[in-house]
Amino acid sequence: MQPFRELLETDRIHVVDGAMGTMLYAKGVYINRCYDELNLSNPDLVREIHTEYIRVGADIVETNTFGATAHKLQQYGLEANLHEINALAARIAREAAGDRAYVAGAIGPLGLRIEPYGPTSFDEAKDLFKEQAVALLEGGVDLFCLETFSDVSEIRQAIAAIRELCDLPIVAQMTIMTDGNTLFGTTPELFTERLDKWGADVIGLNCGVGPAIILSALEKMRAVTKKKLSAQPNAGLPRDVQGRQFYMCSPEYMSKFAKRFIQSGAKFIGGCCGTTPSHIKLISDSVRAASPRAQRVTFSGAGTAVVEVTPTDIKVVPPEERSAWGRKIATGEFVTSVEVLPPKGVDAQKTLDSIRLLKDAGVDGVNIPDGARAQSRMSALATAVLVEQQIGIETVLHYCCRDRNLLGMMSDLLGAAALGLRNILVITGDPPKMGPYPDATAVFDIDSIGLTNMVSKLNHGLDLGNNPIGEPTSFCIGVGVNPGAINLDEEIKRFEWKVEAGAQYAITQPVFDTDQLRDFLKRIQHVRIPIIAGIWPLVSYRNAEFLHNEVPGVRVTSSIMDRMRAASTISKEAGRDEGLKIARESLMEVRDEIQGVQVSAPFGNVKYALEVFDVLR
Repeated sequence: MQPFRELLETDRIHVVDGAMGTMLYAKGVYINRCYDELNLSNPDLVREIHTEYIRVGADIVETNTFGATAHKLQQYGLEANLHEINALAARIAREAAGDRAYVAGAIGPLGLRIEPYGPTSFDEAKDLFKEQAVALLEGGVDLFCLETFSDVSEIRQAIAAIRELCDLPIVAQMTIMTDGNTLFGTTPELFTERLDKWGADVIGLNCGVGPAIILSALEKMRAVTKKKLSAQPNAGLPRDVQGRQFYMCSPEYMSKFAKRFIQSGAKFIGGCCGTTPSHIKLISDSVRAASPRAQRVTFSGAGTAVVEVTPTDIKVVPPEERSAWGRKIATGEFVTSVEVLPPKGVDAQKTLDSIRLLKDAGVDGVNIPDGARAQSRMSALATAVLVEQQIGIETVLHYCCRDRNLLGMMSDLLGAAALGLRNILVITGDPPKMGPYPDATAVFDIDSIGLTNMVSKLNHGLDLGNNPIGEPTSFCIGVGVNPGAINLDEEIKRFEWKVEAGAQYAITQPVFDTDQLRDFLKRIQHVRIPIIAGIWPLVSYRNAEFLHNEVPGVRVTSSIMDRMRAASTISKEAGRDEGLKIARESLMEVRDEIQGVQVSAPFGNVKYALEVFDVLR
């Protein structure tokens, strides 16, 4: 396996296992036992729990050694077995992990008060941590996980002890109370700065509280460090139910917060007390959706991603054979398309008649948006089927993650493939609050990165869980990209992930700043796939204002706003003509740097959109 420190340099998101104690208790081991001693007396049980976590998607398993320090073992008369317990724990975890997961040596607090709060000196504390770390190293751990610390002085000695022994990565995790601070009152900002300074490779939080409080603390931590962050919350705070303690957070609830942890910058996500393989399974699904991890990616000389997925007995359809649209993109030809909204009601005739003009004009494809700006219209999938069956022009089906859960998306995509649709543009989708039904529920089981990963797997004959589906789909996979994003670094990072997940081309948001597009193209040369520029012919100054202020991801430059204001003051027709002129200029300025154009049809005016293409002749 790749050394974990090398993996640490990537942007990959790692899934850590869940609770060991919770699982041992569930399997009949009572809390009056020393759980660490089970490495000696019942190694098969410990190995079984590791295996369960790995089976559901854990990338990292922690050794069963949280309490295997001298003072804590002494309470059970086991201090003489410290080295054996820790070394064997690492070997048990290694046997379970094989080449499927990494092993983290788990080290918890000493159970002693150290100076200035108690009699144990810093040097004594460091020696006690070193004794445990030596044994874990002998057992073959890949990294260390220091967890559930409340005292920053104590965790500092643990870091120092490991650093005197090796250079393996260290995940340093504090635990906080419901007020967001440690038991000693240390704020997340303060302990994060100190752990960064003291040499922790990953800084995080575990145990103590549930995911909501940890999320709030993570957001504060992100502001004061560039180190990677980790989050392993309890499954909520325990509740007393007829004398027994239960953790109440469901796997579904934990998985929702896993997505929020990712958005807050966490790269290591798992669980602590109360979490089980059921929790980690759904957390893993969320992580897989946000950051494709189960496939290796290389790039061909043309910059096209080549995805190597688990081999099956199926034949993957080459990109150039999936559709006429896909063939043109794969062979480097320039493609043209027009975006036409689905009809508002059940009568699609007017929409179909307008699209017939596009076929007659020789346009390569029709882009069918899926609930753009959270508007309620006929299904984009149904519209695309009607277009292809009745008009005979290829469609590029926009498909968003907002409205459907994983099962619904899988069903839709399999159905679309069976109905003959071949071109898809994967998008996350605008939030419902933008539309006329702001109280509608947004699902967002996965985002556009995860959906790209799903479609790519279907093209390889596998569902999202790597289960064979039989004959593979043959989608030509496109993604959206915004060259004018406010946080361009984040946009580029997400674009890289989309390419890794299997994107074959990208369509930009409407381009009004051609210099901005050129700069963006330079920055994505290392993952360059064919880029199709979005062009929106403005019809008036009011239209320009609306796009600039109310459509996410669109920025109309001040010079264009001035031009549209001046022209629209003259007359409606002058404003329209100026908008058309600007669209043609924009297209010609970037014509040699893109591989296609998608022109929007403002207010359904297909004839107006077609006029933009005149400049290509």
